[in-house]
Amino acid sequence: MTDLATTLVLGGARSGKSAFAESLVSDSTLAKVYIATATAGDEEMKSRIALHRARRGEGWITIEEPLALVDALTREAGRNRVVLVDCLTLWLSNLMFAGRDRDVEARRLTQFLDVAKHPVVLVSNEVGLGLVPETPLGRAFRDAQGRLNQVVAATVPQVVFMAAGLPLWLKR
Repeated sequence: MTDLATTLVLGGARSGKSAFAESLVSDSTLAKVYIATATAGDEEMKSRIALHRARRGEGWITIEEPLALVDALTREAGRNRVVLVDCLTLWLSNLMFAGRDRDVEARRLTQFLDVAKHPVVLVSNEVGLGLVPETPLGRAFRDAQGRLNQVVAATVPQVVFMAAGLPLWLKR
């Protein structure tokens, strides 16, 4: 598939969003780059990362970048490549814990996406569908994630929401 457009893939935990995003990219004839924003801080996360790597298989260039996402995209997007970013949710939490200005970083991301010449597929969690978080930090994160999803969705040409492994195209 050579007509892949920049796409935001939203969904809840275990909704199938990463596998769906990977299938979009796998169908492309472009070289495949995976930007991972997760850090392997514990054994459970190491296991999750290993499962993602195994599912993708061969033929992917993997870049681990928990904070400087726009810098990584600037370096890696283009040159007949498609980039998959998995995921914006972990990137946002990394920014918050590092004390970085998430609004500035979100603006940098959307400015990059506005001018990107090759497709980028971004995965993000829709965290606002559940219970109200108990802590102020949890509520701040939920709100920041909702705002980030909104500005990215407004910027990209395609948005898909995943539920139970099924895609619901919101914008195409």
